Amino acid sequence: MLEDHATAVSSATPWPTAYPQGYAVVDVETTGLARDDRIISAAVYRLDARGEVEDHWYTLVNPERDPGPVWIHGLTSDVLEGAPLFAEVAGEFAERLDGRVLVAHNAVFDWQMIAREYARAEREAPVRQRLCTIALSKELGLPLPNFKLESLAAHFGVVQQRAHHALDDARVLAEAFRPSLRAAAADNVRLPLLECRPLTEWSDTPRIGRQASGPSGGYGGYGGSRPGGWRPARKRPACPYPNPGRYTDGGPLKQGMRVAFSGDTSTERELLEDRATEAGLHVATSLSRLTSLLVTNDPASGTSKVVKARQFGTPVVDEAAFGQLLRDVAPADG
Repeated sequence: MLEDHATAVSSATPWPTAYPQGYAVVDVETTGLARDDRIISAAVYRLDARGEVEDHWYTLVNPERDPGPVWIHGLTSDVLEGAPLFAEVAGEFAERLDGRVLVAHNAVFDWQMIAREYARAEREAPVRQRLCTIALSKELGLPLPNFKLESLAAHFGVVQQRAHHALDDARVLAEAFRPSLRAAAADNVRLPLLECRPLTEWSDTPRIGRQASGPSGGYGGYGGSRPGGWRPARKRPACPYPNPGRYTDGGPLKQGMRVAFSGDTSTERELLEDRATEAGLHVATSLSRLTSLLVTNDPASGTSKVVKARQFGTPVVDEAAFGQLLRDVAPADG
């Protein structure tokens, strides 16, 4: 069994020194998936460096609006009416996140919801890195039929009691994360850690434009489109640097390089593109012979960009490698 092997190895071999010193396994239930939706319950399991549970915490949150899909999360307006506002639990929530890596299943969603709530409360969540258990499962090559939480739980023999209840979902994830972490440590696997950038300002004004979608391209079980789930199409400023050519394996990215993205990413695509633009890269919407680099987590797929990359010999890296490269982008020539 993977878990037994990892448990035995974890106590018998040195732990990777680069691994974090603590984790906050988080689950939030929300009124929906759009940018103006609100958190209605939150749970945190605090784990030590090796994934052992230290304590857990749970709270309901009054969203000050309709609770959304009650048939999914079971939280009605009557139940939430007497619950604290997010601003009233923000301090306690922050204590459980402080100095830890935020761990969640589809972590970009949980982080975005948390960051927005803190921005509304004119505060910042004290967390700087997150780890998505979907990305970790892919890194470990787990033989899962899909990347749903229930499939990850079943793989490690974790029994779920109340699906879509924040406290039970967080418990299940914590129990599945521990053997995953130990398996990663046993093979000295690099954890797919990503940066958490807090929001510094917020407006609840509904936006009009291109529809924002959920992690599967729609709203999943949360129903159809909503006014706050729309955002404008974005026109990025022209890159001020000339294209220095293709990326060379093992070398740095250089300002002016044309970077294209293809397929699903753990980090929201828009955030990845923003980071690339801020670093002085040219974000390309299509792939041509001038493209310096293609970023994709599925280089074997048949998307048009991947096919063209093969035809043109365009270098390809995955999202994790691209995140590392973004930390040290070389300045443009001259």
